[in-house]
Amino acid sequence: MAPTIKAKTGRIENERTDAIIFARFQDDSRLQGALAQIDRLTRGRVKPLLTSGEFQGKANQVSVLHMHGEIPAKRVVLVGLGKKSLAKADAFRRAIATASKALRSMEATTFSIAVPERGVAGATLEETSQAITEGSILGLYQFLVYKSKPAIQKKPIRAITLVTPDENSIFAVRAGAERGTIVADAVNAVRDLCNHPSNVVTPTRLAQEAKAIAKSKNVTCTILDRAKARKLGMGAYLGVAQGSHEPPQFIVLEYSGTSKKTKPIALVGKAVTFDTGGISLKPADNMERMKADMTGGAIVLSTIRAIAQLKLPLNVVGIVPATENMPGGQATKPGDILTSLSGKTIEVLNTDAEGRLILADGLAYAMRYKPAMVIDIATLTGAVFVALGSHAVGVLGTDDALINRVTRVGEAIGERAWQLPLWDEYKEQIKSDVADVKNIGGRGGGTITAAAFLSHFVGDCSWVHLDIAGTDWGEAPRHYIPKGPTGIGTRLVIQLLRDVAAKP
Repeated sequence: MAPTIKAKTGRIENERTDAIIFARFQDDSRLQGALAQIDRLTRGRVKPLLTSGEFQGKANQVSVLHMHGEIPAKRVVLVGLGKKSLAKADAFRRAIATASKALRSMEATTFSIAVPERGVAGATLEETSQAITEGSILGLYQFLVYKSKPAIQKKPIRAITLVTPDENSIFAVRAGAERGTIVADAVNAVRDLCNHPSNVVTPTRLAQEAKAIAKSKNVTCTILDRAKARKLGMGAYLGVAQGSHEPPQFIVLEYSGTSKKTKPIALVGKAVTFDTGGISLKPADNMERMKADMTGGAIVLSTIRAIAQLKLPLNVVGIVPATENMPGGQATKPGDILTSLSGKTIEVLNTDAEGRLILADGLAYAMRYKPAMVIDIATLTGAVFVALGSHAVGVLGTDDALINRVTRVGEAIGERAWQLPLWDEYKEQIKSDVADVKNIGGRGGGTITAAAFLSHFVGDCSWVHLDIAGTDWGEAPRHYIPKGPTGIGTRLVIQLLRDVAAKP
């Protein structure tokens, strides 16, 4: 359960809580404001931490002082932001996440954070407050649903308070905290869906999640079952689904936040709730991670919920083709030819390249809305991990201005994206001798040829493709990113939509 977040005006040294947190830059040697007051109240116990070099303010460094009744708080925590000249708003997100986890390990259940009087590293006060809130909630994330003895876990943090001494700042701090809570909850909802095993999160469960989201104001939901998808001609999507006993669910969520005359933005998310590779069976090592091959779809679902809560003045349609990819007796075989919703035929050379097949029909369905732009997000290729590792989302598309917007947003919020080329030469690699296209293009440029395949189903629409297969799973925990499903891409898409709403 996420902690309760609130914002208030007051003097943080008067907070009665388990701990108060101060974030400091590495090159800030001054002792001022509330921290200076605490130093006076404790007869100079804070200053030696700084002058001795014990606390230097290096990124994510944590030092703790126990107060022994000298002030109402039980502890004072200093956390480092690194060098001011290099810092970005994400430094606050990382630092607060680190401090939050440290306090949980000490079995603190409440803490307060001193909000800077002005924003940091070029961010506004509202953006800084959002980063603080996100860092707290994301850093404290745990998935304990299937632990038979959850009592052995550390006590959860129950309440977090952002404190500002300036009454004129409280509205910005509160707005940032509220938005940060919505965004962080969206990320954690994605993490939850991806952490659940595939015998729990089936296509039917995702459809149930979508119906729950449709209870939000201005959101409607349509579910296309196998029969309806077949009637429409979704041969690529159903070709992936036909090996599984789990019924596929083609999910459509529509958010109406502005005039019906305004063209919508289409979001399309890959949702393979378990990917065995089909007849082209995957190796056994790490196959259990394929329960998270529906991350793109989970991000689309969470994004629709978040933008409804944020009341963005946009129209957005979220499309989630959900299915398993299993090697059953009716499964698609290498060499089979499928007819997609668009009418284009696809030669299936490898059934493990299934994500692009379901996205083909998802994108073609999105074109029916005549969208202003379309964004698809998917754990699509292992090749993107080879190219970019686990630190950047691969981004490709037909609209350089939109791609540049994605990369700027990603850099600003700490979810970086890096553009790969989509030249015509790559499209040559997916031409088929017996059909319109084939679903793989050989070993070279695998991420790019996958995007080249998808480009056949978006026409001349402004389109961007986000390949999150390198970033969706954490090998080890770091700052606000846990081991396992990360939810990376969620904040990127939500912030991109906020950016478009502000500057169409």
